[in-house]
Amino acid sequence: MNMIAKGVAPAVSSLLAALLLTACAAPEFKQPSVAVPTAFKEAQAPGAIVANAPVQTAADGTRWKQAQPAEQQPRGEWWLAFNDSALTQLIGEATKANANLAVAAARVKQARAIAGIAEADRVPQIGVGVGAQRARASAQSLGLPQGSPVAPQTSYSASLSASYEVDLFGRVSSGVNVARSDAASVEATYRSVLLAVQADVAQTYFRLRATDAELATLEQTVRLREENVKVNQRRFDLGDIGEFDLSRAKTELATSRAEAIGLQRTRVTTEHALAVLLGQPAANFTAGVSPLLDSSLLPAIPAGLPSALLERRPDIASAQRAMEASNARIGVARAAMFPALNINASGGGAAGAFSEVFKWSSRSWVLGALMSLPIVDGGRNKNNVVRSEAVLEESVASYRQSVLTAFAEVEDNLAGLRILTGQTQEIDDALVSARRSADLAQKLYAAGRSSYLDLLDAQRNLASVERSAVQLRGSRAVTTVALIRSLGGGWEAAPLAVASK
Repeated sequence: MNMIAKGVAPAVSSLLAALLLTACAAPEFKQPSVAVPTAFKEAQAPGAIVANAPVQTAADGTRWKQAQPAEQQPRGEWWLAFNDSALTQLIGEATKANANLAVAAARVKQARAIAGIAEADRVPQIGVGVGAQRARASAQSLGLPQGSPVAPQTSYSASLSASYEVDLFGRVSSGVNVARSDAASVEATYRSVLLAVQADVAQTYFRLRATDAELATLEQTVRLREENVKVNQRRFDLGDIGEFDLSRAKTELATSRAEAIGLQRTRVTTEHALAVLLGQPAANFTAGVSPLLDSSLLPAIPAGLPSALLERRPDIASAQRAMEASNARIGVARAAMFPALNINASGGGAAGAFSEVFKWSSRSWVLGALMSLPIVDGGRNKNNVVRSEAVLEESVASYRQSVLTAFAEVEDNLAGLRILTGQTQEIDDALVSARRSADLAQKLYAAGRSSYLDLLDAQRNLASVERSAVQLRGSRAVTTVALIRSLGGGWEAAPLAVASK
């Protein structure tokens, strides 16, 4: 019977130890399921101009591997595809001087330092102490008669101490995992801010150039109106026309000038926004006039596989790391419910003279171990575990929301480019017709075969179509940048994933 007991006892002890370790360890992290479409819907729509990579399947019909965050992979200088040296220079300046980017970089340093602090708990903490003390005790404390003379004493000491927490139930390792995942999340956030700054600079730059092009169109309209006023003034002086036609010409001129002045305000505020992105005072920055004249050279952006989006987007990677940190915090909370073992040791010497401190006869040492276990905490630790589990549920929901938002942004921008391309084709046709109509109206009016109202109507229509064409040109450039941003900053073809076995 004793032999059986001796054999069973170790097994029971091992089982209990395993149960305790399992109870307090962080749960195994499980990637939440997300419905990933096989292809972007808008990339398959008729008229789409962006290339979409074919959907790949394994030979045995299995799914491709689970998408993993790859936010550190190089995205390349995507703005070079626009072949615009001014844009390249502006993005370089913003990357060096943008204030929001500097804030994000500082937070990365903080997170890395916190991770280093957590890592320090893995190794023994060792310290050295050297001191001197002079004291005089009272006669009564020494058991002497009241008033007995007591001489003051001087003592010197030197010590070496060490302390170490044995990671019995994973508190230290879980804390390290929390700090590492937090740091990875902050770094992914930094890359998200970097991408946002670069994309904002590009979009603001193209808005500024589109405004310049629109102003150029308005200035051309103003010059035409001024010429009309001059011609009508001469004809009025000669009695060929009445005051009505002259007044209408002057009204159209003043209206066009007012529109040009109003558009100048838009340009100024856009220029100021670009200055802020570059980290410069608005008063010190002036952007040269550079009308956006052609949108045919805009790069065509392949959308790629939807699963690759989960790997490239830095905001999704940040949400992924936040989930992992929340999962590790459950381990920290669980470990607080179990014993903590701390080992402490110190050794050194103390003597009345400093030269004697390091003598063998002055030695002293202490070696101890302390195991602490919470008994009554009013449910604090239990509720802390529940709170940690709820935080994980929140981070999972946030991750899924980030994924849904990412897919929606890509679909939005794919649809935007497709629709803008169709509009551009139609407006180009309308522009040809409007120019022909305005030219005919001018000739008919000069020949006296049509009224001035017909000429104004044709000229107004031409000016409106020209402004629409310019605005569409700017919208296509801005939306192209938005698509690049929604894809995670680049569009290099991702390597084909290996099927899970």
